[in-house]
Amino acid sequence: MPSQTPLTEAPDLGKILVTGGSGFLGQNLTQTLLDKGYSVRVFDLAECPLEHPNLEKLQGNIADQAVVTQACEGISTVFHTAAIIEIRSSRVVSTEVRNLSYNVNLEGTRNIINACQSAGTKRLIYTSSNSVVVGGKPIINGNETLPYVSEFRDLYTETKCKAEQLVLAANGQKGLLTCAIRPSGIWGPGDQTVFKLLIEELIAGTVKAIVGDGKSRLDNSYVHNLIHGKLLAAAQLKEGGKAPGQAYFINDGEPANMMEFSRTLIESLGYPYPEKHIPYGLVKLIIGTWEKLHQWFKIPEPPQTTLALERIGIDNFFSIEKAQKDLGYVPLYTTVSGMEEAMPYYRELHQRMATSQ
Repeated sequence: MPSQTPLTEAPDLGKILVTGGSGFLGQNLTQTLLDKGYSVRVFDLAECPLEHPNLEKLQGNIADQAVVTQACEGISTVFHTAAIIEIRSSRVVSTEVRNLSYNVNLEGTRNIINACQSAGTKRLIYTSSNSVVVGGKPIINGNETLPYVSEFRDLYTETKCKAEQLVLAANGQKGLLTCAIRPSGIWGPGDQTVFKLLIEELIAGTVKAIVGDGKSRLDNSYVHNLIHGKLLAAAQLKEGGKAPGQAYFINDGEPANMMEFSRTLIESLGYPYPEKHIPYGLVKLIIGTWEKLHQWFKIPEPPQTTLALERIGIDNFFSIEKAQKDLGYVPLYTTVSGMEEAMPYYRELHQRMATSQ
């Protein structure tokens, strides 16, 4: 159950556009908005499976300025969630993959900004990432004063970092107010990344040991905590509000070791929790060397990236103090209550994945 009551009165946001409305976050956000009585248009290349009298669907490519302009017509508020999640470096991917990430994540965002300004849209809430300030070094209670990362190791961060700066620079231009929300790993019903990858490894039998000493911590963002933070930010995107031109870390406020965070899921699915430890430095050296060999000699990719290893090997978590102060953000769900709500989905996901082997 939520730890506190959500917004008692839905802020007046007018008609809302959700980009990426067919994705994990986009669907959950859209359903929440519909449940609160909003009129919503979803825009995505894929068809959104949701049905509701107040839901309008538009399919199209966010890289196409003409269709993006159509998507923003008559819209007061845009929640921009559409993105390509490519965690490999631009140095190792094909030109086609690099161009796709740039076209969707950066140029698509530029198209959204232009269309919002042309349509007279009042507010734009951009879904960024905590990785825009992460550079491979430990971060403990990081805050929004941290500088942007300068050396990009993956396409997702590279494009998100540039797109966030575009969004915040557009604040106050042509009547548009903007802000950026920086989630950590997003989990919950519909998750196709954070725990899906772990379930794949559990089924394959490769979760045999804990990398590192098990003390490093990171934070995560339960999907409905993230949505709550977005709505609070949208309510503050107004003249005299706190959010215009600002970025906010939104997470569960409970940093924990990734393996310990996953323990309930692992054991609930009937798998033993690993007890052995492997030195983090050793594994990172092996994976880092493997990545270079893949880049230089085109051998098969390693099973994990060094970025994925850092999620379990070094401290990497952020303070929600600014969001608490400016937006009144308090997570609706604890890790425990979120896991209770999400577990039926993860069990069903595990069953589907196991039977498809």
